[in-house]
Amino acid sequence: MAPDLLLGIDVGNTVVKAVLFDRSGRQIARHGVDGTTMKPAPGWVERPAADLWADARAAIAGCIAGVDPGRIAAVGLAGHGNGLYLLERAGAPLIGIQSLDSRAAVLAGALDRTAGTALQAICGQRPWPAQTPTLLAWVRANRPDLYARAGTLCFAKDIVGRALTGARYAEISDMSGAGLLRLPEARYDAGLLALYGLEDALPLLPPLVQPTDIVGHVTPEAATATGLAAGTPVAAGYFDVVAAALGSGAAGAGAVSVVLGSWSINQILADRPAQDPDIFMVAAFGPGRFASMDNSATSAANLEWYVRTLVERDGHGGDAFALVNDRVGRAAMAPGDPMFHPFLYGGRQGAHQRGGFYGLAGWHDEGHLVRALFEGVAFEHRRHVAVLAKAGGAPAEVVLSGGGTRSPHWPQMMADVLGLPVRLGEAEETGALGAAIAAAVAVGLVADEAAGVAAMTRPRAVLAPDPARAALHDRRFALWQRLVAAMELFWTDLAALDGP
Repeated sequence: MAPDLLLGIDVGNTVVKAVLFDRSGRQIARHGVDGTTMKPAPGWVERPAADLWADARAAIAGCIAGVDPGRIAAVGLAGHGNGLYLLERAGAPLIGIQSLDSRAAVLAGALDRTAGTALQAICGQRPWPAQTPTLLAWVRANRPDLYARAGTLCFAKDIVGRALTGARYAEISDMSGAGLLRLPEARYDAGLLALYGLEDALPLLPPLVQPTDIVGHVTPEAATATGLAAGTPVAAGYFDVVAAALGSGAAGAGAVSVVLGSWSINQILADRPAQDPDIFMVAAFGPGRFASMDNSATSAANLEWYVRTLVERDGHGGDAFALVNDRVGRAAMAPGDPMFHPFLYGGRQGAHQRGGFYGLAGWHDEGHLVRALFEGVAFEHRRHVAVLAKAGGAPAEVVLSGGGTRSPHWPQMMADVLGLPVRLGEAEETGALGAAIAAAVAVGLVADEAAGVAAMTRPRAVLAPDPARAALHDRRFALWQRLVAAMELFWTDLAALDGP
């Protein structure tokens, strides 16, 4: 039988997933492995970098168990962007810092003041705390021992790709999304590195490839470890936010993709990079293909924290996410319900921003708290989408993806808060499907990304905003914004207590 399956591997901040698809994008099998997150100091969010390959091995083996590996035409990769992953010169993992980290907040502020405008003119973004080059500059200044041992800067998914193939490479969507490439050319630039204070970092940057390039083939060692067939082609893949956009059905200039995941991801696809100074970042993912984004660590990571810290604290054995969603459904809704700021890991307007519940009363229960969390996350998505609309025109529809879409309540709330129709893709694992689309292009099963999206994605629902709820959220959003402004001085003073 000719190879007729595609394997997408999605290396997230919290879970490594392997998902098997047929050529039409239908999910055949899935296996996920939860990763380990360490918080060794306030604002520090790390993972053992060596665990990425261990988790990927287990995910792949679990996913393809019982499947003839010869049916797998190719493997594609997707993974969370930014943070900092360094390998030693021989290739062993050195350090893994996740994209929720804020240790470099002071350095990011200093870089922004001295070089932010010049940096944005070259790479499409200003420095921010978990940005890869900002973290690399932090390591250079604060951990010179690690910096001296480093041989390769890569991204989460690239550690898995290197383990599968032995190849040392980096693809343009992650590198550009991290502010490490000159745009629109999508190439390295010594002057750009110098603005970060990283004049000596160029040897750390691997050769650049396109997301749909074949970077290598599964080695015999990797085949033994995973159950894949040796020689299976591996495509470089995408920054996961681009993969999720493609996997949810967004394609072509003007498409708007919102990812309700660990990060609040809001992006408009375009044929040229945006020049608006309010845009958070621009990622290139092919010639004449760009995603203009306004993002922050303010989305479903808040729910993850709530569930892990509060719901599971006493060893709750059931589905904790189903439990809190059930409680949201049972809680009566009123205009004066509590509000929530989704800034547990800082906000787009500063790492000093903090999370909080406001307006609690004795008659509120857990359902009201979680609905406030859902709404606060949706409000910050709305603020981001407004920034994109100002830069690129008002969207007519939003394609929504991410783990939050599994909630029976959150997607409709997103439609109500945004005041826009929300289209949900059929695939639950949109990041992995985007990776599989890259693999399909790489081996010629489809002509290009647009053809891959057309062949391998389908909508499962389009949610229209409810006029009454949309009007109520409009009123509450205005109040929520005033509350954000009112908290600014408190957050600044609170951050000052921790010192520089």
